[in-house]
Amino acid sequence: MTSSPLPSGEFPAVGVVAGHAVTLHYGNIAGEYAALESGAILTDRSVRGRMRLDGPRAAETLTGLVTNDVLALAPGHGLYADALSPKGRIVADIRVFARADHILVDVPPRARAGWDALVRKYINPRSVAYSDVSASQRQIAIAGTNARAILAASAGVAREALAALAMYSHLDAGIGGREVMIARVPELEAECYEIFFPADAFGGIWQRLASAGATPAGLLAWDIARIENGRPEWGLDIDESTIPQEANHDELHAISYTKGCYTGQEVVARIHFRGHVNRHLRGLRLGDAEVPREHAPLLTLEGKQVGDVRSSALSPRFGTIALVMVRREIEMGSTLAVEGDSRGTPGQLVPLPFAEE
Repeated sequence: MTSSPLPSGEFPAVGVVAGHAVTLHYGNIAGEYAALESGAILTDRSVRGRMRLDGPRAAETLTGLVTNDVLALAPGHGLYADALSPKGRIVADIRVFARADHILVDVPPRARAGWDALVRKYINPRSVAYSDVSASQRQIAIAGTNARAILAASAGVAREALAALAMYSHLDAGIGGREVMIARVPELEAECYEIFFPADAFGGIWQRLASAGATPAGLLAWDIARIENGRPEWGLDIDESTIPQEANHDELHAISYTKGCYTGQEVVARIHFRGHVNRHLRGLRLGDAEVPREHAPLLTLEGKQVGDVRSSALSPRFGTIALVMVRREIEMGSTLAVEGDSRGTPGQLVPLPFAEE
């Protein structure tokens, strides 16, 4: 996967996520983040995996594999869902987009292998044809206060049409003479759209949006905003040991309790109707402390471990923050210490998404 081009000719900083090259930043993370409020950011999200499912039974088959009701989707609409193991743990969290003649699914980069294995195990290709289109398609996110205006002008779409899109709903348009699918998504607090298109159109579409005023931004600035918005990332905040309700997936509208059966349903339904989970994903505000390491233990003031750190970042709005997995009995507002030095770094447990005090 190639890095995203910079109009100025500067070289972006490149890293690796799940074996794929990604752009981390363009030399000014603070400026990239600030563009969410002053304009819009443009972020290459192609490291996510994309799969196409075809045939009249595609929606029915996918509904039987995930936690949400794909069968109820009309073309142009979409949803968020989990694909689970038989024990109700999250193998992948996916976004589903119902197209006129197929279904497009995209998955986080670290969950691609698990999702692919699940599809191969449970979907008969003679009944539902499926294909990995991660190499032939790419996707870009544009987010911020001016995202709608920039995208509308670049794609020849009315601003009102973009504003009217429900989350995960999408429409077809053209940018620079190339066909694109534009989907509205809730990944960031700022207004956000993702654009899907053939891989060979990437350079032209990126340059057109950047020339229209969107600021190129890498995954580090994106991650700060994602953490602020309380959106878990598979492989960082949640994994194959996580139950959907632990990851706040009820609140994120990833679960239907009225649809038909699906793999892992018994565990999810039992928790919803008769029980509870023992831990939850929460926020931790750490003030001006250093950003904690991943999986650093969280301790009560008495020294008892009650959870651990997942994603963390230095937020220009909130200071040092982290997504943490903590036991359910720990109340909001509690002071917890991140184990690291002799005293531990104290922080306050808060609900997600992070909010101004």
